Amino acid sequence: MIGFLRGLLHEKHPNEIVVDVHGVGYLVTIPVSTFSALPETGSEVKLRIHTHVREDAIALFGFLTGEEKLLFEKLISVSGIGPKLAVTVLSGLSVADLAAAIRSSNVAQLTRVPGIGKKTAERLVVELRDKLDMLGGKAPAAAAPAMVMSAVDEDVLSALVNLGCPRPAAEAAIRKARAAGVAAEFEPLFRRALELVR
Repeated sequence: MIGFLRGLLHEKHPNEIVVDVHGVGYLVTIPVSTFSALPETGSEVKLRIHTHVREDAIALFGFLTGEEKLLFEKLISVSGIGPKLAVTVLSGLSVADLAAAIRSSNVAQLTRVPGIGKKTAERLVVELRDKLDMLGGKAPAAAAPAMVMSAVDEDVLSALVNLGCPRPAAEAAIRKARAAGVAAEFEPLFRRALELVR
């Protein structure tokens, strides 16, 4: 089993990356939340790895934080949730928001994630509500501070979401672009944020 990978980030896409470890390229499936926090290609990266073994394939799933990996493993323990759907769930909701939704039995929020119907959402709540101690008593405390959005930020966010980008990834891209000193105008901010989520 692989516990973690450390190597050079050779390629990155919103749901998968290639990590070069001493000349061997490992294809790793990731949630969008991990993608939005990755460095530029060519940089060193370390990912916590879950190895999923089937009769016909071995797949690697990578996460930047231990909490994401733990929650992923909790998700795939639920009947009807496979690793790909678990990645989709983590791409649609932050760890803190997902944990809060499960703890508060917020089925409506869970069903906003593509692929999660009402029955699956209810199963998530029933099976995981009392199993999230590893995330601490107050899930929201683990979240990044809420982003204060200007009107321009809101316009850019709306445009990115309309293009199919998950909201958490779009917010992270806008935050990164602003931190890099991109002008608070729609066109340059949108262009840079779009580059960051690709």
